[in-house]
Amino acid sequence: MQKHQQISQELRIEIATGKFAPSGKLPSESQLVQRFHASRPTVARALRDLQSEGLIERKAGSGSYVRSGEHQQNSQLIGLLVPGRGSTEVLDVVCGELGAIAKLHGYGVLWGRSPHPMLDRNLDATLAREACEQFIQRGVRGVIFAPFEHLDDSRNVNLQLLDLLRQAGIAVVLIDRDFMPFPLRSDYDLVALDNVQAGFLAADHLLRLGMRRLRLLSDRDSASSVDARLTGVREAMLQYQLHSGIPIRMDGDASHLPFVKHAIQDVDAIVCANDFTAFRLQQTLMKLNVRVPEDLRLIGFDDVRHATLANVTLTTVRQPCRELAWCAFRTLEERILHAAHPVRTTFLAPTLVVRNSCGAYVHTTHTGRTASH
Repeated sequence: MQKHQQISQELRIEIATGKFAPSGKLPSESQLVQRFHASRPTVARALRDLQSEGLIERKAGSGSYVRSGEHQQNSQLIGLLVPGRGSTEVLDVVCGELGAIAKLHGYGVLWGRSPHPMLDRNLDATLAREACEQFIQRGVRGVIFAPFEHLDDSRNVNLQLLDLLRQAGIAVVLIDRDFMPFPLRSDYDLVALDNVQAGFLAADHLLRLGMRRLRLLSDRDSASSVDARLTGVREAMLQYQLHSGIPIRMDGDASHLPFVKHAIQDVDAIVCANDFTAFRLQQTLMKLNVRVPEDLRLIGFDDVRHATLANVTLTTVRQPCRELAWCAFRTLEERILHAAHPVRTTFLAPTLVVRNSCGAYVHTTHTGRTASH
């Protein structure tokens, strides 16, 4: 992603979350140059992008303002039901994009039970049900839902919420993941990353680096998207005709020393289920005096803030957040208009972002030893 796109994305999310209310005025170009460590032409291009999208208006001699007018006096509502929004950074970014897109197209947004985006960022099952009841009472046209994970009864909770919305005649689009175990699919529209391809990209990169003993590390009770990524990892290993003889996947807490000691045994590379897991793993490896990438190579998923926060920047598979948001919104609009249309599954292509945590490629010298370059 180019610098001007990064700037416009962050400003777009801040517009959607109401940061510039009540005046609606954005920081000056000089302030944005300083904030983003970017050139003035780059900042100007980012603002032009927002202007062309109809999100801001630029007033000569005054500055840039969040656009107001009749198109923002929303007569229609959609709901966002995203339980992990406060703890999963990629979902925060996607929801910010969704809020901006909805605003641009004349929809109001209920962020869980509230019209304020900074509330209901971590819904539990009870609060999620209350949010669905709010959706019904407020007459929302449709709901974008990221199903619960990391619950003992996630599937039942998700089914109860979806049944509540379906009985009220509210259109639903799933985002990021299905609630059914992979490779099964529910009868709801789904917009997500192509997680099988993403897992394949991650593993194939490590295998091209000369790694042969891979393991996928995830939290317990993770979503079906992690199972899909595991399928991609396995496919890459099969193409290399590798049969490691060790468990390819282990679930546990990446901050827990005994678990990590066990998880890194007999492997030379770890594929983490997401960047946050990889970030926590790096902190634990430092306590164990395990060096990245010299002793162990790491790769993650999402390409969010945690990918660049760690001591060794993280190679990762990028989630196309804005494209996910656009596709989810368009799919919801079509589902609202055409309730009887066949269920649609939309998978978006992943992108590998190479940084330092995987090290350099290796080759075999004439002595039989490996060398890097």
